Amino acid sequence: MSESVAVEPSRRGRPPGTSGRALEVIALALFTEQGFDATTTDQIAAAAGVSKRTFFRYFDSKADVLWSAFDAEVENIRLTLARVPVDQPVMDAVRQAVLEVNHYRAEDVPELRTRMNLIGAVPELGASAAVHYDAWGRAVSTFVAARTGQPADSLYPLTVGRATLAACRAAYEQWAARADADLTVYLDAALRALAAGFTDDVLHRPPHVRGT
Repeated sequence: MSESVAVEPSRRGRPPGTSGRALEVIALALFTEQGFDATTTDQIAAAAGVSKRTFFRYFDSKADVLWSAFDAEVENIRLTLARVPVDQPVMDAVRQAVLEVNHYRAEDVPELRTRMNLIGAVPELGASAAVHYDAWGRAVSTFVAARTGQPADSLYPLTVGRATLAACRAAYEQWAARADADLTVYLDAALRALAAGFTDDVLHRPPHVRGT
């Protein structure tokens, strides 16, 4: 859920310091202009002024353009959770890891809405969403399993992983709709409420008031 910039119309010619991020921005612009299905990897590479081989050095497919940042977040959550102190409470560790790897700001919303719209509108992308979301939840459940000495596919680790994912998706949707603060504000509120068990006093507290 790394920093991004607004999607702008693509420009012909190789951008200075062409990178995976530059290709990503150009691809998103082309997807928006002419549709995902109508856009080819050749067109993306040509718009960036690079070879098709260069495109595939960064992405496995054009669909991977839309999921690469999400997949990188999954890996960053795994790495961050692997570094937490052993005496840190499980849900505190999960919340802090999620906050640490999410750096989206209100100005990033237009691009993220573009991604969400594409994933929702293109059957190929929507069908692949479950695989990516499952990997995110399992990054958390694997950590919980290791900390509690339970199998990763047992009830509590899976419940924590999937509940955390659901809370984060709800926070993300609210943030994308409102664009009035950094994403971490919404994530922090949602995950604190989840850790507190959604007791009545938590649910009646405004989300922007941080709990203890």
